[in-house]
Amino acid sequence: MKIEIRRKLINHTTTLNKPIHFNSFVFNRMFLLWAGLGIIGGITAGLYWITLEFLTHTLSHFEGWLVIPVMAICGLLAGLVIHFIGDPGEMHLMVNNIRFKKGKLDPKNNPSMILSSLLCVSSGGSLGPEAPLVQVTGSTGSWLGKVLRLKGEELRSLSIAGMASGFTALFGAPLGGSLFALEILHHKHAVEYYQAIIPALVASSFSYIIFAIIINMGIGPTWELPAYEMTDRFDFAYAVLFGLCATAVGWLFIYYTKLLQSLLKKITLPIYVKTFAGGIILGFIAWFIPITRYFGHDQIDTLLTGSFTLDMLLAVITFKIIAIGITVTSGWRGGFIIPLFFVGASLSLIIHHYFPAVNLSLTTVSCMAAINACVTRTPMSTTILLSSLTGFTYFIPILFASLTGYFLAPRTPFIKSQLKEIEEE
Repeated sequence: MKIEIRRKLINHTTTLNKPIHFNSFVFNRMFLLWAGLGIIGGITAGLYWITLEFLTHTLSHFEGWLVIPVMAICGLLAGLVIHFIGDPGEMHLMVNNIRFKKGKLDPKNNPSMILSSLLCVSSGGSLGPEAPLVQVTGSTGSWLGKVLRLKGEELRSLSIAGMASGFTALFGAPLGGSLFALEILHHKHAVEYYQAIIPALVASSFSYIIFAIIINMGIGPTWELPAYEMTDRFDFAYAVLFGLCATAVGWLFIYYTKLLQSLLKKITLPIYVKTFAGGIILGFIAWFIPITRYFGHDQIDTLLTGSFTLDMLLAVITFKIIAIGITVTSGWRGGFIIPLFFVGASLSLIIHHYFPAVNLSLTTVSCMAAINACVTRTPMSTTILLSSLTGFTYFIPILFASLTGYFLAPRTPFIKSQLKEIEEE
């Protein structure tokens, strides 16, 4: 017994005499890598946004019937860029590469994506800059991983972190951007690649800081909604009800767009002819209903603060859906998240016309959440993003609406790569 006690004392003394080392970071090397990727993503997004703002301001001076030739020419130029420099693909291709090609995103077509999307978005196309930014920053992460000879989940996580940094920079919500990068990859298993959540959060946080510094962005909601207080315990039921209406519109949008895609597949024309024709149609729509021009970032505020008749609102939502479908199927480049939010806001004003007693903010966030979750299958990130973008601090109504859109979405997802099963890997 005494020998055992003496042995333990000797072991403790030996341990105490050893120098104590502290690691300054939990993930020393990887943390710096994720942070560096976020900084690169923030710089990329900041430069892209500054260029987009300049081009948009320049082309916005062309109003009235002049929007038709402007959008037609920009569509033609975007098509020529894609034809001669390379086809950057669309969101479903990026999702496919993340899921089934071990996260390898090819950055060689980034110049084509940047140039074509800048032309499409700045001239007034009904797609936003989020998809181009996500693709560029995601492929940057993939390239960085290859340079450092990362493989397997480390490479895939770095690609996802790059995607999250680009998305976060535009929307200003690091947590929402990180979750979006995970949710968008699969229509059922929202956190299938949960290993990437910490890399995505780190990259998103640094990207948000750099982007905010570059464009002098303040911390606050993007769209100002009327004040809301939860006075009725059944407000969640209203959220579900309005979510049902928005989900129905989401179904309409999905099948209308898929019908257009199937029809255009039968027409074999060069990409620049399709983008040129799409520009002409979009120009006519923008001429007759100017608020449908652009992707909706500024137009949502105009919609919510303006005074529109019911007939006008019905025309706005109808032609905006048509415009988004034309933009997607004619080869114009961009993302559909913010345009879907615009459609949801339009629907909320129509519903509010029939239910004026219900708070407009509740109606708005419910419709915006449900239609986006229905189309993109991203209920968690949609809830957080909308709360940040609108300043709507009550999560429950947004969450109920998001889940309504998610669970009642059509079996076939809008992003077809989300449907493939794991066994195909």
